[in-house]
Amino acid sequence: MATFLSRLGRFAFRRRGLVVLLWLLALVGVGFAASTAPPPPADTFSMPGTESQKAFDLLQEKFPAARADGAAARVVVRAPGSEHLTSPERRAQVLKLVADLAKAPQVSAVADPFTTSAVSSDRTTGYAYVTYGASATELTDAAHDGLARAMERARDAGLVVEAGGDAVKIEQAMSGTGEKLGILVSAVVLLLTFGSLVAAGMPLLTAVIGVGIGIGAITALGSTLGLSSTTSTLAMMIGLAVGIDYALFIVSRYRSEIAEGRERADAAARAVGTAGSAVVFAGLTVIIALSGLAVVNVPMLTKMGLTAAGTVAVAVLVAITFVPALLGFAPVKVLARLDRKRHTGKALSRRQQRKADRRAARTKPNLGARWAGLVLRHPVAVLLVGVLGLGAVAVPAASLELGLPGEGTMAPDTTQRKAYDLLSDSFGPGFNGPLTVTVEAKDAKAAERVRTALEDVRGVADVSPVTANQAGDTALLTVVPETGPTEARTEDLVRSLRDAAGGLETRAGATEILVAGQTAMFIDFSQTLDDALLPYLALVVGLAFLLLMLVFRSVLVPLKAALGFLLSVSAALGAVVAVFQWGWLADLFGVDHPGPVMSTLPIFMIGVVFGLAMDYEVFLVSRMREAYVHGARPGEAVVTGFRYGGRVVSAAAIIMTSVFSGFVLEDNDFVKMIGFGLAAAVLFDAFVVRMAIVPALFALLGSSAWWLPRWLDRLLPNLDVEGERLARADGTAPGNTPRERHLVG
Repeated sequence: MATFLSRLGRFAFRRRGLVVLLWLLALVGVGFAASTAPPPPADTFSMPGTESQKAFDLLQEKFPAARADGAAARVVVRAPGSEHLTSPERRAQVLKLVADLAKAPQVSAVADPFTTSAVSSDRTTGYAYVTYGASATELTDAAHDGLARAMERARDAGLVVEAGGDAVKIEQAMSGTGEKLGILVSAVVLLLTFGSLVAAGMPLLTAVIGVGIGIGAITALGSTLGLSSTTSTLAMMIGLAVGIDYALFIVSRYRSEIAEGRERADAAARAVGTAGSAVVFAGLTVIIALSGLAVVNVPMLTKMGLTAAGTVAVAVLVAITFVPALLGFAPVKVLARLDRKRHTGKALSRRQQRKADRRAARTKPNLGARWAGLVLRHPVAVLLVGVLGLGAVAVPAASLELGLPGEGTMAPDTTQRKAYDLLSDSFGPGFNGPLTVTVEAKDAKAAERVRTALEDVRGVADVSPVTANQAGDTALLTVVPETGPTEARTEDLVRSLRDAAGGLETRAGATEILVAGQTAMFIDFSQTLDDALLPYLALVVGLAFLLLMLVFRSVLVPLKAALGFLLSVSAALGAVVAVFQWGWLADLFGVDHPGPVMSTLPIFMIGVVFGLAMDYEVFLVSRMREAYVHGARPGEAVVTGFRYGGRVVSAAAIIMTSVFSGFVLEDNDFVKMIGFGLAAAVLFDAFVVRMAIVPALFALLGSSAWWLPRWLDRLLPNLDVEGERLARADGTAPGNTPRERHLVG
């Protein structure tokens, strides 16, 4: 592996013009294909095997004219002050609003609140139900504008008017301030790490090009493979993250090879041969984590995972080819300002190289080497502090409650949240989370018998009249719970109704009774993710364990890598629960509505953080392994890994933490949750697990850390990730300077 990648790096460095041209042609070609491709399909959401999906498919079949996927809006109207909507003046204004709504584009029907009993008992509040002949993603700007104009005219008349539902356009609350701050911090960190504008800009440039090709390919293939516009969201986030990391690592290795006196082409070759090997296997772990989302059995998540995995594959190819080509154009400018003078002009002679080696030997140990020495001298204390500290932070994760975002969790100043609050105040908290009960039966009276039985169920506030289809073999009932859509009692009600459906079918003479609706769908989605969490974790960690065992030729190294990852993710989830579910420090983070944690967050965090965690593990430990197989003692190998890898891993972690932390500045609680969770996980994993617990374990295990049964050693292929053959070819091996050897005793 190292030999092949070394040759590839040398080729890219020497034939830099050709390599850069090919990548630019790929970018332009993919961009052209994306610009000429048919529009991507509308977002679709399905959960095969769930009761909600079964009910949805039945409605599509039995109520074709109603369009089960059609968009809807609930326009809530309240009379000002102490007035009533039923007064002649206000009634006329509401009817005018209904007429205006009916004239809006793509509207198929509007329910008059006075004829559908949609006025509260105190006569102050009502709602008009607006249905559309298109799905929410198919609504045009004209349809959104028509709804907004009708509401604004009613407000001008003195009414309080707000609207909720999927037909209401979601105003983007993302200010972009957090993202800009994250990018600014990233640029500053890269500049401080490298001391060169060229070196700092190179990872950003290559990451953007890699993501551009990946996103362009997704757009170009969108209509063919059914990839919606939101499929690329995860691909963009992960592609940028790993693209920066991979380029950062290879550029850093090139600079260290130059510092050791190597000729420029040789330095690029060795950087790609050694650091590039780590990049390839780090990329494979990320690809495994993202592709594993297919086990969740939610098509949308599967597509997001596979497209993101493809973008990571592009990032790996960019790192091992495009980065060395760019280094060929700026072999000296990529160095820090103080080092450029030593490497201008022709390559070093043998005598000059010996001088450079002696000068490097006198170099003062850097911060990474000194930190590693500190951990090696006090491994037990560091290990206990790290494990117990993360364990304490992880305790709240045991109380994790999952849910999905709804209008009740939106920012208080949005019209959806205002409509939600108005309905809760006037009609009860369960009104915002109605359940749809589908009754399939030969006898139309069966639905009436079901309705009568449901009215007596504990936790049910109201049951709507029966609505039958034209054939009379299927009917719909709307059940309003007594509690809100995100409350545990509502979930208990859904489960009890489904458990009782079999007996109720027999008593009422129905063929099948299905409980669905948005609230039930959210519950099914959360349960689907919850059921898939352990299989997904086992698959990802298991495959990554085998891959890391192949890379490091050790049993204990991949085992501790996996256990460390589980510890950091558990701690991050504990922090999320404490802040967003329990409300600790809620004011500090601007959380105005503590509640259940978003259902997709745990599995999303596992995929993203696992990839980044294995990046840091491979970057650090591969350099340790390289030093160890070249003859260094276990302690010296740890110091070597931190001398060369500690700074770059710290920089990568700070960059990722700052980017993710930027989302905490946004108004939406769930956006905050994602940013906070990912930032905490990266922070814990990089600085506590990889930078403290890992070297402490290496200090305690010594040579045993690299133990591999002989029979397994014979079975596993030798991929030479650490570049042992390269070292034998030029007679060199990494080692510690004399001033660093005292750090390990």
